[in-house]
Amino acid sequence: MARAKQCAHSGPVAEPRYQIRALHTYSTVTVYQAYAPEIGLSAARDGRFPAVWQRDRMTWIKPSFLWMMYRCGWGTKEGQETVLAVEISREGFEWALEHACLSHYERGLHADRATWKRQLKRAPARVQWDPERDLHLQPLAHRSLQLGLAGEAARLYADEWTVSITDVTSLAHTIHAHVQDGDLDAARQLLPLERPYSVNEGLLAHLHQ
Repeated sequence: MARAKQCAHSGPVAEPRYQIRALHTYSTVTVYQAYAPEIGLSAARDGRFPAVWQRDRMTWIKPSFLWMMYRCGWGTKEGQETVLAVEISREGFEWALEHACLSHYERGLHADRATWKRQLKRAPARVQWDPERDLHLQPLAHRSLQLGLAGEAARLYADEWTVSITDVTSLAHTIHAHVQDGDLDAARQLLPLERPYSVNEGLLAHLHQ
């Protein structure tokens, strides 16, 4: 979202409705989560999720910083006071995408609702698209990817895919303060540089039709 045309939210070029955007390198992708301090601070300190992090529960990762801010209220909601930037391997991220099922039934994509339910139950990951957010956390026309990880995917995420974990709570608070002061340019300059993330066109179609 440090993308000029997206951060301004007022350019002649419209964003694709479905597009994965993330801070990424040649080998990693950064996703965001928010936790209570007893989990979040421990994870950031040790660079891995602690034993108390429940690996048998579904966890949702979000490549969009501003969607995470919408979800956690800039790190102010109870149980979400510590905002983490989790750098994971591209291999892990793409494995999750390839093994994901859309979180809702879509006529034409799924043979029928029963088939979709069976796929959803078996899938270790699920994809959900929600409206991207601007600096005021208002919804935009294009969508932001959320990736739910369960079972095998959650365990791999916590114990194998994670490369680094950084506490970005202070960054969230600083950007929010600029927004509250009306200094959107200062806020925008601090946003992570989220660029389109290229995946196979057939895979992307499978994830959003």
